[in-house]
Amino acid sequence: MHSQYYVEQEKYEKTINRKNKKSDDYNGMYDRYVYPVLTREHIPVFWRFDLDEKTNPFFMERLGVNAVFNSGAIEMDGKYYLIARVEGYDRKSFFAVAESDSPVEGFRFWDCPVIFPDTCKKETNVYDIRLTKHEDGYIYGVFCSESKDEDSHDLSAAVAEAGIVRTKDLKNWERLNNLKTLQSPQQRNVVLHPEFVNGKYMFYTRPMDGFIETGSGGGIGVGFCDDITNAVIDEEIITSRRKYHTITEAKNGAGAVPIKTDRGWIHIAHGVRNTAAGLRYVIYVFATDLQNPAKVIAEPSGYYIAPMGEERVGDVSNVVFTNGAIVTKDGNVYIYYASSDTRLHVAETTLDRLIDYTFNTPQDPLRSVDCVLQRCELIRKNLDILKNNT
Repeated sequence: MHSQYYVEQEKYEKTINRKNKKSDDYNGMYDRYVYPVLTREHIPVFWRFDLDEKTNPFFMERLGVNAVFNSGAIEMDGKYYLIARVEGYDRKSFFAVAESDSPVEGFRFWDCPVIFPDTCKKETNVYDIRLTKHEDGYIYGVFCSESKDEDSHDLSAAVAEAGIVRTKDLKNWERLNNLKTLQSPQQRNVVLHPEFVNGKYMFYTRPMDGFIETGSGGGIGVGFCDDITNAVIDEEIITSRRKYHTITEAKNGAGAVPIKTDRGWIHIAHGVRNTAAGLRYVIYVFATDLQNPAKVIAEPSGYYIAPMGEERVGDVSNVVFTNGAIVTKDGNVYIYYASSDTRLHVAETTLDRLIDYTFNTPQDPLRSVDCVLQRCELIRKNLDILKNNT
């Protein structure tokens, strides 16, 4: 074995065994952890290097990894599992399962990445899987299935669809037909609702006219189908709408699987707006009705998580994105979010705090004059409190 192997292996083990700690930043809404839970440094050495000295005498990376980010998340039998998007030097992404006894540290990838049945021969890239424990007994993964737009001579022109797989153990996967939405030519950021609604499977969609631009797509959609093995959605109903001069102006999309509470379904989604420096992605929260999950009942103003400090720097800067969260039996909520398409972080809150934030944070009044009046009302209330406590 080349001597450098032992150097790289020691660095890898140090990364895996590093203890995480909560950041000093405070907002009362959640606690950020200082260290990312998954990075390219978490990739096993034997994924990147050929360990055979005869074929790799200089111990070069043969199959390098550029980034580890957007991850589905699930808890089973007291263990925590992340199915992360791993991107190679070649720009192709694939899925890999990382496992830990802790929700905030110690994630170690299984020996080999995930391999789905190769049923879509035109599919070039896969990424951003959401994991849903459905009441039908399966764990479903819904992900972006990307292929070349064969109607265009532009090499960057692509078509996005929602791929669907299912499993019961995260090891043996069945590939189902890609989701078809008759109203929308392309789909990304699709999430499967964890329960039947009126006996049907329910998906949260993002209607899109093109691969990047939403076009006429008005926001996060909802659609229903009878047969998930051949899922076809005839109509998409818009729930969380895009709005002018807000964090969702350019586009928005479903994130983690919605969380069921006694007040409603809480959604942790992403919103995008244009800036002079390009698109800015943030995470926001809204709630829908328990009986009618398409009906929005709470919309806290502004973003919930935005990129801070080093999170703002990476392959696609000024971005945070989530497609996975875990709620534990004792009421803790772990939100796994990636920053700048480079690394994966975790923020911790409680179900009680998340409910309080969702239903007691005021809505965005949508105009500066009303926003400042809203803030002045809070200031006056607080000044009275301070005065009465002196």
